[in-house]
Amino acid sequence: QLVESGGGLVQAGGSLKLSCTALGFASRLNTMAWYRHTPGDQRVRVAVIDATGSSRLVGSVTGRFVISRDNAKNAVYLQMNDLKPGDTGIYTCYTNSLGLDYWGKGLLVNVSS
Repeated sequence: QLVESGGGLVQAGGSLKLSCTALGFASRLNTMAWYRHTPGDQRVRVAVIDATGSSRLVGSVTGRFVISRDNAKNAVYLQMNDLKPGDTGIYTCYTNSLGLDYWGKGLLVNVSS
């Protein structure tokens, strides 16, 4: 399973850091990602990092968010800076291991203007 922590309420311009730890399996060989889901919209991927540490951010979060991983801790992180109200949503960690999809339960990030 994937266990997430972080999230919460923050004012625009502030920062938050999300954490996701894989339990029960080693994630160091897996590509891991963060998705955002907002009411009325589809879940979209906002950041992805592969086993080598190569990462990619998507859309409006580019230049403001940083995805990183610590393989020794079986963890992936999402540092979110200069947050905007449009970043509000449920952030969920994802990976695929040996053909199985793993999703975290999701974290609420609420950015007030």
